[in-house]
Amino acid sequence: MSVHPLRAVDPVIQAKIHLAAAHRLAVFHDLEEGIDNHFTVTLPGRDDQYLILPFGYHWSEARASDMIVFDESGKTLEGEGVVELSAQCIHAPIHRICGARVVLHTHQNWAVALNLLQDNRLLPASQTAAFFHGRIAYDDTYAGTADTIEEGERLARVIGDKQVLFMKNHGVLVVGESMAQAYKRLYFLERVCRAQVLAMSTGKALQVLSEEIVSQVQAPPADDRHSRLERQRLFFEAMMRILDRELPGYAD
Repeated sequence: MSVHPLRAVDPVIQAKIHLAAAHRLAVFHDLEEGIDNHFTVTLPGRDDQYLILPFGYHWSEARASDMIVFDESGKTLEGEGVVELSAQCIHAPIHRICGARVVLHTHQNWAVALNLLQDNRLLPASQTAAFFHGRIAYDDTYAGTADTIEEGERLARVIGDKQVLFMKNHGVLVVGESMAQAYKRLYFLERVCRAQVLAMSTGKALQVLSEEIVSQVQAPPADDRHSRLERQRLFFEAMMRILDRELPGYAD
């Protein structure tokens, strides 16, 4: 299998390409809400500045050249366009406080459906769900739209060192060290939320995995041919090849 040609490029260019690809993939996978919600990436080489698609673009039209650079004050430092207020207020503090390189926030259908329930906990009832066990933080009190940096700082304290934030009555947020890692988490999160909501809709009890089995699932096999990092890279490259065929132009 050939290596995707978009890997071996300048880090800033690659970050912009991957960010544009993630937006288009979110459309392809039904994880988006048009021009709303937000994905951000820490600008390589500048830990206090971030890349984002300027507000007003539909995610299906995202291109690497569209990405702007902004700081925590909301000022556009490079590119044309502005950062949406809640993107500034949620993402910048989480990047700063949690050290996250990538922050993805969506209102994707099945994750939101689970977060509408009083008991919105994701249960380790499948092999894929087991990977999220112990790695989700829960913000159980919706206090309205996030329009202050202080709210973003509160959310950063809630997520702490977890990988996922469930925002009750709102949506979900995923962090990662790379776009490949973060987007894979977001993609599989939606699938396990869908599976749980569908299983719960039968009215029958879920068969939850034991802690022992969950630990075994989460531990990589000693003789695994592919590391977790390589699996993330291969996943995202495969998804970009789908975009190259179905929705090209994101790398422009």
